[in-house]
Amino acid sequence: MTPVELSRTVLRAVRRAVDDGELSVVVPGRAVVTVPGPGGCGDYATNIALQLARPAGQPPQRVAEVLRPYLLGAAGVGDVVVTGPGFLNISLQGAAQGSVALVGEILRSRSRSRSGSRSGGGGGYGCVDRATGQVVQLHAPHEVRAVVVMDAVARVLRSQGALVRTSCAARPEREWTEVLGVEVDAYGTPDAPAPLEVNVRPVPAGPADPVSLGRDAGRWALLHPAAHDRPRITPAYLSQREGNPLFRVRYAHARTRALSRNAADLGFDADPGVVQDVRALEIALADHPRVLAAAATQHAPDRLARHLLAVADAVTPLLPTVLPRGEEKPSAAHRARLALAEAAGTVLAGGLSLLGIDAPDHL
Repeated sequence: MTPVELSRTVLRAVRRAVDDGELSVVVPGRAVVTVPGPGGCGDYATNIALQLARPAGQPPQRVAEVLRPYLLGAAGVGDVVVTGPGFLNISLQGAAQGSVALVGEILRSRSRSRSGSRSGGGGGYGCVDRATGQVVQLHAPHEVRAVVVMDAVARVLRSQGALVRTSCAARPEREWTEVLGVEVDAYGTPDAPAPLEVNVRPVPAGPADPVSLGRDAGRWALLHPAAHDRPRITPAYLSQREGNPLFRVRYAHARTRALSRNAADLGFDADPGVVQDVRALEIALADHPRVLAAAATQHAPDRLARHLLAVADAVTPLLPTVLPRGEEKPSAAHRARLALAEAAGTVLAGGLSLLGIDAPDHL
């Protein structure tokens, strides 16, 4: 069960409790499902009881206890524990086998991910293989951040099967296209019955010039902050240090590729299997399709950038355990850890590609 499916399961539990007269609330449109926090347990946790407590006129713990039996009766749920002020901690049935299947699915998508083009689509896992019929017109002002964000939004939308046309109020600067890799279909006053409305308008980049950072760092500096935040254009994005989020993402990807090469030298390859103590990584990987869909719907490439950083930080503790040490022989556990690392690398490479940023194998 993916986080999206579990979110729907939680909402169905709320709806059943309302129908049975156990709660008197309006069923929300969304239930947040995350990794359990400190003091939590299980595979996932949700704060839905805290969200509903005030409209229900009951303490959060009471709401959680009402919802608990409805969740316990849902298919795929093994156990539900109430912790803290009213968090519902959910353990899934067959979670380990579900994770094995997830890793296998991601690895099968690698050929599509590696063959993807900069102009959109081709991200493999989490992307839509067929056109959906959705047609989107994106129009940006003549400002470097707006044009880069529009370019990234177009890529993500195309990965979700949309047909996208982009336009800019004036011809993009040559440096934007040649250095930052921006592609715009039209510019100036289009031949249309009415003027196009600007629908991509993030906070401008300001006086600092992102072109000076080059393609990858320049795009990341403009895309990683939310649209309402002013980006900081500094040389820090060029540093190969842990404090640079772009470096952490690209370094994690390069490490996964190095592990694959080293494993081949040792005579073994990846084989999905159960891996212990990596639930945060498995949840982040399972959440990737939802993040892509949300980034497309909300025209928010920053959501994808932050998600890639979460995947990179979650896979980093796994990497030192992948290869055998000393005289140790490669085992099923090593092959399973390698498969999980390669799956994370696949997600990182595909996501960076959709942002228009290279994911080098060597760093």
